[in-house]
Amino acid sequence: MKQNLKETIWDVVVIGGGPAGMMAAGTAKSQNKDLKVLLIEKNESLGKKLLITGGGRCNITNAEFDTRVLISKYKEASPFLFSPFTNFGVKESLDFFLEKGLDTKIENEKRAFPITERAQSVWDVLVNNLKENVVEILSNSPVKKLVKEDEIIKEIVLENGEKIQGNKFIIATGGTSRPETGSTGDGFEWLKDLGHTVLESDASLVPISIKDSWVKKLSGVTLTDIKLSLFQDGEKQRAEKGKVLFTHFGISGPTVLNMSKDVGELLKYGEAFIELDLLPKENYGTLNEKLQELCKEENKKMIKNSLGLIIPKALIEIVLEKAKVGGDTFNNSLTREARISLVQNIKHLKMEVSGLLGKDKAVVSSGGVALDEVDFKTMKSRLFSNLYIVGDVLNVDRPSGGYSLQLCWTTGFVAGKDAGLNH
Repeated sequence: MKQNLKETIWDVVVIGGGPAGMMAAGTAKSQNKDLKVLLIEKNESLGKKLLITGGGRCNITNAEFDTRVLISKYKEASPFLFSPFTNFGVKESLDFFLEKGLDTKIENEKRAFPITERAQSVWDVLVNNLKENVVEILSNSPVKKLVKEDEIIKEIVLENGEKIQGNKFIIATGGTSRPETGSTGDGFEWLKDLGHTVLESDASLVPISIKDSWVKKLSGVTLTDIKLSLFQDGEKQRAEKGKVLFTHFGISGPTVLNMSKDVGELLKYGEAFIELDLLPKENYGTLNEKLQELCKEENKKMIKNSLGLIIPKALIEIVLEKAKVGGDTFNNSLTREARISLVQNIKHLKMEVSGLLGKDKAVVSSGGVALDEVDFKTMKSRLFSNLYIVGDVLNVDRPSGGYSLQLCWTTGFVAGKDAGLNH
């Protein structure tokens, strides 16, 4: 293919071989088999970041079939997303994969995963779709810039100096999270040079580092069905229920990731604290009663050997230490003050935030092209009639839970369909 690059004028050129780019390229060619569609990727292979999403399991989408409820999760971007998500939403995405032989399963919080629990299966579907539609792929080919002429994009210049001409161009280069996969914000720079407004990119869904040494001791422990509350200056700023994973640096997991952007904002103004409520379904009264019953039933045992009936065993030592209750205290001699202190620490296990991990650990990055500069019915740039912008290049904030990949499937499909039909 290298030999005819300069001679060919491609009908559609897609830059970026991630999930949005692969969906866009395959969709464009499927509209018209005679189209010449080229997918350009800077890495030696496609979908490098896709293969590590969801811990390698790939959270393919969030199975919320009510479009209005779904797009509300995208916060400020939601008014822009109704049209594309109505065109190609969750059902259409799941149908796409099912028709290609990949079934899915729904887990907690409507997270959809491939039945195989392997990101490789999702990658296989997308790559096979490109092969079936005979999309040309040019890998190991970083793009240097896009060349404009009046209000259209004329050609692409590669880092090696080669030029690629086309009629339609789709930018799907991703954001700045996990730069080792190739997401280094290249598309932001080209779009700025073209005159687009690009809001500052930052780590959005990212693990939180904690100062307290006891947190590190719990590395590898996962807690489910707990509540996290974020505080600054004694004021509660946000609360979330869900799962927390303790790590060697602090805390992670979906609930933590979804809170991380707010944490980053608060840290600009001062210290921030997170409190864990280990038993959010219990109020102070019922929890105190449970402890009293426990002490009666196990009156000849030590509190350290009984507390595991109420809270996760991994947290017993920490809670006792924070409550200043000796673990060797026999249940029949546990004082009212000790019970109140235990309840307080089970409901308010406090830790001080030291910061956020960097973009190298982020699941997605925030920032990107200003949404009012894109026509979301087609994903076309409002500045250039033959340029489309999709996926993480857009300034769309979203939570963990399949929402990022759904944005890729939706915007990639809508752009690919328009580019393929209107050539």
